[in-house]
Amino acid sequence: MRVEIWSDIACPWCYVGKARFEKALSAFPHRDRVEVVHRSFELDPGRARDDIQPVITMLTRKYGMSEAQAEAGEDHLGAQAAAEGLPYRTRGRDHGSTFDMHRLLHFARERGRQEQLLDLLYRANFAEERSVFNDDDRLVELAAAAGLDADAAREVLSDPDAYAAEVRADEREAAQLGANGVPFFVLDRTYGVSGAQPAEVFTRALTQAWGERPPLRPIDGGSVPSADGDQVCGPDGCAVPGH
Repeated sequence: MRVEIWSDIACPWCYVGKARFEKALSAFPHRDRVEVVHRSFELDPGRARDDIQPVITMLTRKYGMSEAQAEAGEDHLGAQAAAEGLPYRTRGRDHGSTFDMHRLLHFARERGRQEQLLDLLYRANFAEERSVFNDDDRLVELAAAAGLDADAAREVLSDPDAYAAEVRADEREAAQLGANGVPFFVLDRTYGVSGAQPAEVFTRALTQAWGERPPLRPIDGGSVPSADGDQVCGPDGCAVPGH
């Protein structure tokens, strides 16, 4: 079963939702047969690379909040993150374009290190003092910490076209699926879960999606091979035709 997760590194509910989903997945009996793929979604896709501002300032300008309301919202998010065991700085964080980070995540996916890099990007953005925005050196450091080649990561960041099409394709697909916010979870292209739902909601979704997977269909008029038939390998070895 495949679970696709559309998210943005600047999205605090994506940070919390990932932890809640992973809690449900860790207890799922078939977790070893679940493939998780992270897909790109920018909350602010038109933002210039050098347009960086404090989170509180961004919230007051974009949503018309008072500073007190913005700070209260950050405090609430900090409490939600803490409940999941996640560090979260409620003051002093920056907000900016995440496009380069998404490009780097596609590069990491090709090399089997997407999950590791995403975790490091989330932690760097929400828990650490040094900003991750418009800082190639910082992103290269995180890529190397995730097990990627630092020089190759820098090459990706220096080429604005590298993996740009992949990011945009993910975002178009999200729109086609009806996702207008993140996190957005899609299970086997059959079920969708929107938002950082409690772990028990993800548990129900995983269970239902797994239980409703279509049965294996034989082709060419044959039957599904069994462990005691020809051309099959089972726990006791491989069958030898005619023996």
